[in-house]
Amino acid sequence: MPPRPSAPANVVTITALANLPKPASAAASPPAHWAHLDHTGTRPLSFQNPWPSFRKTHGLATALHARFWSPTRNFVPVPTSREELVPVQTPDWGRGDSSALDKLKAAWIGHASFLVETSAASKRDKRGVTLLLDPVFSERMSPVGFLGPKRFTPPPCALQDLPEVDLVVISHNHYDHLDAATVRFLHQRGQGRVRFLCTLGVKPCLTGMGVGEAEVVELDWWEGVRVDVHGVGAVKLVCTPAQHFSGRSLWDAGKSLWCSWVLEEVAEAPEERACGTNDTRTHAETAAVAPPSSRALKKLFFAGDTGYRTMPSDTPLTPNSPNPPPHCPAFAEIGHAHGPFDLALLPIGCYSPRSFMSPVHCSPEDALCVHRDVRSRKSVGMHFGTVRGGISEFYEDVREPGRLWREGAEREGLRWGEEVGVLGVGEVVGV
Repeated sequence: MPPRPSAPANVVTITALANLPKPASAAASPPAHWAHLDHTGTRPLSFQNPWPSFRKTHGLATALHARFWSPTRNFVPVPTSREELVPVQTPDWGRGDSSALDKLKAAWIGHASFLVETSAASKRDKRGVTLLLDPVFSERMSPVGFLGPKRFTPPPCALQDLPEVDLVVISHNHYDHLDAATVRFLHQRGQGRVRFLCTLGVKPCLTGMGVGEAEVVELDWWEGVRVDVHGVGAVKLVCTPAQHFSGRSLWDAGKSLWCSWVLEEVAEAPEERACGTNDTRTHAETAAVAPPSSRALKKLFFAGDTGYRTMPSDTPLTPNSPNPPPHCPAFAEIGHAHGPFDLALLPIGCYSPRSFMSPVHCSPEDALCVHRDVRSRKSVGMHFGTVRGGISEFYEDVREPGRLWREGAEREGLRWGEEVGVLGVGEVVGV
């Protein structure tokens, strides 16, 4: 029998996964997070947060009051000394340490951007599957280059200094998570090889940035795919819920979905590494002829941007607070279906004022609840220390999120740097 033709090195193929675990709450038809449907009743036109933990607390008038006239405003300038801010270092992407080959690695690029690399499939491999999560390199996170939230912490490297990227994963379409200039660069550099994973409704935004239709895969909550990078390895990704919102203008609010992501390493069968696109065997069939992997397969949870509960006032919760507001049940569902996780990347900033921001942005205390709910062994704070802008600019000292994250962790008996921690921009964590 002639050998099967092999796929060119590093070709990325994506396969939909069936029968993924999901909670009973996901069985509704149509799904509860589909707010409005087309005339057939089978396609969503807009989306919503389906839990009592979310309550819309503001409109335009409330936002203007919070921005300009609230007596609780407490603007603290960004410190001029770099020593008071998140440190920045040139990343080595964890590739300077040969012992890190068998680790799942995440390098913080700032805000919610990470470069993630799975462990190498074997000791002879130089790298694992490489993913960018919500990559943003622009100075301004807005539709124009002269207004809007602005970086006070630079990226750790230039775009052209990034290693080869196989997959770009987007949690939602806000400018601080989906950056047109970054997407265009990655698409052009990859020459059509890089694939983009996103939520329902985000594909038109990506194709409008020049990405080809065939290079984008949209997913709904609780849907997943297996991504094979031929000659490198494989990874499974599942689109999971988050409590947030979407929109890049006044006219598209809620028209696309938002999410968190589950990333799970896959034991790649040796024969799959030689299989080309003409191989018709299923993954189950190829795995059946391969010996079990000796690697400890790792799992990562990326929360994207999310709230946890709606706070009726700016008064923080305490263990003795009467009648605490309901919290989002999705994270415990994610932990039950896909946990425990070896590493979780959780948002801890841009949360003030709580009466305004809490439905859609976690405080450090909320993020600790998410850490427990998803059953994470180690959680790293993100979505802080990088950008100044929006309502939070006038209420939140940029040094506060990291401090409260550590104080809350230690108060709950979590080991700082082992179970909960932060990274410097450009720093790599391996698990």
